[in-house]
Amino acid sequence: MTRHYLGVVGVADALGVSRHAVHKWRLRYPGDSRHPFPEPDVEVDGAPGWRSDQVTAIVRWRDGLPGRGAGGGRPTAARQDYLRAAAARGLDRAEAERALITFAEEFPEMDEAQLCAWLIEKFS
Repeated sequence: MTRHYLGVVGVADALGVSRHAVHKWRLRYPGDSRHPFPEPDVEVDGAPGWRSDQVTAIVRWRDGLPGRGAGGGRPTAARQDYLRAAAARGLDRAEAERALITFAEEFPEMDEAQLCAWLIEKFS
């Protein structure tokens, strides 16, 4: 009986990311890290392979990664635009971030992109 496994490209397709993202995850989060990437079920000629039922575990692993504002990642485009506009008005980054947090608490119905656009408009 032939067993089928997903390679890096198969895992990337299943998660909707590039194969480069999967390669980076494997390098950044080795088995001895605090958040290790799930080990492959098989290796053939140095190429890793995961059973298709491992996709669920890999999705759970990815969902556990720190996201923007939680210790990793670049600010969203909306936040970058807001921070540039705030700097042009004389606010330093810490002041601009505090203002954004304050307004987010005051207007919970607005998402970050809406809030940033609204604040930029108020600067004008």
